Amino acid sequence: MIVVDFFLDPLRYDFMVRALATTVIASVVCAMLSCWLVLIGWSLMGDAVSHAVLPGVVLAYIAGAPFALGAVIFGLLAVALIGAVHSTSRVKEDAAIGIVFTTLFALGLVLISVTPSQTDLNHIIFGNLLGVSRSDLIQVAILAAIVFAALTLKRRDFTLYAFDPTHAHAIGLSPRLLGAALLGLLALTAVVALQAVGVVLIVAMLIIPGATAYLLTDRFGRMLVIAPVLAAVCSVVGLYASYHLDTASGGMVVLAQGIAFALVYLFSPWHGLVGTRLIARRRRLARQRAVL
Repeated sequence: MIVVDFFLDPLRYDFMVRALATTVIASVVCAMLSCWLVLIGWSLMGDAVSHAVLPGVVLAYIAGAPFALGAVIFGLLAVALIGAVHSTSRVKEDAAIGIVFTTLFALGLVLISVTPSQTDLNHIIFGNLLGVSRSDLIQVAILAAIVFAALTLKRRDFTLYAFDPTHAHAIGLSPRLLGAALLGLLALTAVVALQAVGVVLIVAMLIIPGATAYLLTDRFGRMLVIAPVLAAVCSVVGLYASYHLDTASGGMVVLAQGIAFALVYLFSPWHGLVGTRLIARRRRLARQRAVL
């Protein structure tokens, strides 16, 4: 009976049901996109875009426009500025990324501080998972469906772009267009995750699931299954833990993903720290026996 109450008690509240639905949807979409970000090596770019959308979201709030519109505009603006700084100066790409995303993030903080509002806009930064309304959930579901559909329909093109952009260009695909499409989807995904964990922790949801799946399999198709499933499980575990321990919900979701990565990093059968050492030890013992 105690076990049943543990699982059913949070579901008696509508705000917990909405929070659970939002975090699962956001986690699955972020995890799916994270597979490509990890494969391409865009972890820092994911960090940049997720922070750079902040001023766009605030300006969209001021103008009464959809958050997604402002996020996409500033996400693409950030990418364009990074490319411009890198290509027209001696500044390297990682430094250009740091300069652009910190400047745009700071602009967002300034806009929040001077924007009159009856609601606390700090939830954009830190998330407000337990305050998700029905309309917020509908928006998250629609944007997530768009991103999920685009990634599913174009998964082969995106995968080819990630593995071999030159070959993609040779068969008639445009690597530049595919990269821009991924960055646009990244901006949309950032809006989806805003409701769950806020700008600060979005990057974790965009990187940890893909990195964890990468340690569990050598096949990209399996990564696209493992990462979303793992992220969804961690979302449920983190949200339940936050309810029963009375802690920050968004932080617990990301913490659960971080713990899952640590366990996989240590105990993955093929790529884990402990697993690889055990395999090396067995091979060494086998050689010694062969010599004897």
